[in-house]
Amino acid sequence: MKDYIEERVLGVAKYIIDSKSTIRKTAMAFGVSKSTIHKDMTERLPKINPIIAKEAKHILDLNKAERHIRGGKATKMKYSSGEN
Repeated sequence: MKDYIEERVLGVAKYIIDSKSTIRKTAMAFGVSKSTIHKDMTERLPKINPIIAKEAKHILDLNKAERHIRGGKATKMKYSSGEN
């Protein structure tokens, strides 16, 4: 694996752990696709650093479990703001 990819993977993992960010927000912050972030976290990071991979996976799993709640809140805000 190329050095710049390893650096990006570790940087992305640190960002996710520190900010508890979602895949989508992380992808926007790093200027790459959601697919790249997902591949970095699920395939590349466990090979580079399994301990950090476990921490990042925990946060991503939590975000995944909460996404239906965030989606509902976003929809509620979208429609409630138009009624004022």
